[in-house]
Amino acid sequence: MYKIETPESEVDFDAYFEFRWQMLRKPWNYPQGSEKDEYEQVSEHRMIRNNKGEVIAIGRVHMNNAEEAQIRHIAVANEAQGRGLAKMVMSSLEAVARQEGAVRIVTNSRELSTPFFKSCGFEVEREASAELGKLKRQQMVKRLLDHNTILLHPKWCKELQDTWHDTIPISEQMGIKLHQYSGKTLENRASLNKNINLHGTMFAGSIFSLATLTGWGMIFLQLKEKNLMGEIVLGDGNIHYHKPITMQPRALCHIESLNGKFDVLSKGKKCQIKLHVDILDGDTAVAEFSGVYWILPPEPEVQTDNES
Repeated sequence: MYKIETPESEVDFDAYFEFRWQMLRKPWNYPQGSEKDEYEQVSEHRMIRNNKGEVIAIGRVHMNNAEEAQIRHIAVANEAQGRGLAKMVMSSLEAVARQEGAVRIVTNSRELSTPFFKSCGFEVEREASAELGKLKRQQMVKRLLDHNTILLHPKWCKELQDTWHDTIPISEQMGIKLHQYSGKTLENRASLNKNINLHGTMFAGSIFSLATLTGWGMIFLQLKEKNLMGEIVLGDGNIHYHKPITMQPRALCHIESLNGKFDVLSKGKKCQIKLHVDILDGDTAVAEFSGVYWILPPEPEVQTDNES
């Protein structure tokens, strides 16, 4: 019985890269070292061993941006092919991509590998640049669908996501993404890999930013629901940390936690909203955020006298 492993020790990685070179570079007379690139440190690596402890299958995934993951270096030993090992590796790497918030996966496939990737749900998009100047490849893409995601008012949700990225560019670099909105609950997620500290956990500042934007986003969507307008600013925020985040950063804000009267905005008055955001690592509660936000009413239009 085979199992997916993540290389961790120097010995693990030596065996992993040796196998990658033997399978994917040596047949084309490329020297050792050519099997590595600049993305190794920011990638997730997977491998399978046989009962002798020898590496017989490998693969890698890394994020190109907040929405796109790229899979590379899928290889299976000749004597182990036909046992479904490549699909085991692919499934593990796709799970990583989903966890990181990817909505699509791309890969550059040689002609020999194209049928395999098609069997995994990929489609040919265009011709890719030749790898190492010689190997002709095609770029293939697979769009990820999360059937459990609820996205009420998708146009509003997209507007919120675009507003974050346009006005707070670091939110995109952190991989903060609106995951679902039901009208009563807003859930946002962030990429752990983009916010990881030297201890292998999420930066406390990144957790605070995720919580703050989630509260801000909930108010943004509630203004849309109530057909109101205003500028949202954070007045005060407090967070209590209980456990580190080591897997999947999630932030949830429930409408029941909101306390304030939105209707004063229609009278040209500023509105104070208090709310809570729950921070989870997967399904484990790890922190709570309490925020006080102010909504400033739009500036009144200046009436001009056009009479001469």
